[in-house]
Amino acid sequence: MSGILEVVVGLVMLVGLVGGTTQIIPGGLVILAALLVWTIMTGGAVAWTVFVVAVVAVAASAVVKYLVAGRHMTRAQVPGSTVVVGAVAGIVLFFVIPVVGLFVGFVGGIFLCELSRRRDAALAWSATKAALTATALTVLIELAGSLVAVGAWVVGLIVT
Repeated sequence: MSGILEVVVGLVMLVGLVGGTTQIIPGGLVILAALLVWTIMTGGAVAWTVFVVAVVAVAASAVVKYLVAGRHMTRAQVPGSTVVVGAVAGIVLFFVIPVVGLFVGFVGGIFLCELSRRRDAALAWSATKAALTATALTVLIELAGSLVAVGAWVVGLIVT
């Protein structure tokens, strides 16, 4: 594979890392797609081994992030529907208030949903913090899986 194509693959992986961290795009899938292109173009046992390692890392992080977030939300007694309300509010406010609307809508939606459910502002804020913590954990876990995939690619570049 030529150096220019490897740079393009690396840039797409960078987009995947940033997009996954900001939760705008499915970063792991973008990274795997770029890595698959590199694997097919490079060929050989090393390239396919790198691809398998990356798939396992991204898949494992996808499973672990839902288990960890789910356990965290269950402990805090926050239903999944609350997070859905927060996500919808975040998407709506993203278009109303550029840049910060996603965060404001997500936090506000979760807080208002929990306030209407629990009828206590302190409990609602506690549930909101738990939901935000769970969301941060999912981002970090997905980032870890994506970084392992990109790291495997870098090792593959060095070896091939």
